[in-house]
Amino acid sequence: MSAESTPQPGIPEPATTAPGRRGKGRRRKPRSKGRKVLRVVAWTAAGVVVLGGSGVGYLYFKLNGNLRSVDINQALGADRPVKIDNGSENILVLGSDSRAGTNKKLGGGTDDGVARSDTAMIVHVYKGHKRASVVSVPRDTLIDRPACTGAKGATYPAASDVMFNSAYATGGATCAVKTVESLTGIRMDHYLEVDFAGFQRLVDDLGGVPVTTTEKIDDPQSHLRLPAGTHTLDGRQALGLVRTRHGVGDGSDLGRIQLQQAFVKALLLQVKHVGVFSNPKKLYDLADTATKTVTADSDLGTVNSLADFAGGLKGISSSHMKMVTMPVRYDPANPNRVLLEKTKAQLIWDALRHDRPIPRTATTGTVTGGAKGVVAS
Repeated sequence: MSAESTPQPGIPEPATTAPGRRGKGRRRKPRSKGRKVLRVVAWTAAGVVVLGGSGVGYLYFKLNGNLRSVDINQALGADRPVKIDNGSENILVLGSDSRAGTNKKLGGGTDDGVARSDTAMIVHVYKGHKRASVVSVPRDTLIDRPACTGAKGATYPAASDVMFNSAYATGGATCAVKTVESLTGIRMDHYLEVDFAGFQRLVDDLGGVPVTTTEKIDDPQSHLRLPAGTHTLDGRQALGLVRTRHGVGDGSDLGRIQLQQAFVKALLLQVKHVGVFSNPKKLYDLADTATKTVTADSDLGTVNSLADFAGGLKGISSSHMKMVTMPVRYDPANPNRVLLEKTKAQLIWDALRHDRPIPRTATTGTVTGGAKGVVAS
């Protein structure tokens, strides 16, 4: 990952209650994509609770030493949207597709020495922390990127008509945040990032994730070949699935977003199925992997802070999580790029800024990718 990162200390307070068990005969509703990284944070917090109860204090330090952070506030300074103090929170969640190091052979592509934001979500947690909206930002959207300062102090000039994910490739986490704030007019309160290698390890730690494909998937670029039917995907296959776009739906990044949403629902069902929260060893393994995988802003850069943050999200159920894709249209000059539907997108940004639900009209009639239903849990 290209974000400037610094481990920080911290010891969380042990808790006295444990997560409840699922009753027999009840089917859990699928969770939405927006809780992907947020649930990773929850695993970390829950792991800390279990370890605290067992009194193995040195493991606190081990988990804390895994964490990496980047000081977004210091890098961006005062030239940012005003923080809205209405009880809501906005979190930029990125998945990094760097091909360097451990990631080189994962998920297809070549190592060109540049990391990009393969997945981008703006998570808005409403006042009271009982509901949330998630806006997926297609990586292939052509945007005007503002001038920005990287985490190490380097400055980068503004650029016009460049892909959204070039912001991260240019200046890392801080430039990605600056670009999203420029695009939306909304201040990002927090930043979370997950890389390829960590995603694979999380799936493998769970023992794989069952999914059903309603049609054959054969994408040589993501190295994924699956016949129609039911499969238990290991980490490498899961990574291939969330990066697949060719031969599924319309072959666009929008279709890939739909596959990602479907897979994460299956991932979260598997977390419940394997009894993570009733198995201290499994819980610790996941917490260890999660804290090695996540890069956060400095305000979330300790286990204490992550545990508090995750605790504040426990009241959000999947039925109170609205998922949308930022309204776009295909670029007539290049079918591999999309253009922002500014009027519809503004409806979303205005709703989030005023802590209101996203209106249905904001996404009615926009392009979707055509891959919905290809993968089911």
